[in-house]
Amino acid sequence: MLKEQGAEFTYREYTKQPLDEGELREVLRKLGLSARDILRTRDKAVKELGLSGDEGDDVLVPHMARHPTMIQRPIGVVGDRARIGRPVENLLELL
Repeated sequence: MLKEQGAEFTYREYTKQPLDEGELREVLRKLGLSARDILRTRDKAVKELGLSGDEGDDVLVPHMARHPTMIQRPIGVVGDRARIGRPVENLLELL
């Protein structure tokens, strides 16, 4: 869809190049959301870690950095703005 719009972008494979804690906090700032807002509560790691989803950023961000499947995706970032691509059309707001 982004290619169809002529948008240039770089894809980052989240399982091979996960965001570190600092990057994740920066993305959250750009999204204007908390970690719980982008938490995939049904993810296997969430259950295995015994998380409820009510934890704060100081608890969730380190876990998300170690277990990137816990993060809703895709997330598009352009400059100081970011959008979660669910639905994927949300990414068009960044163009």
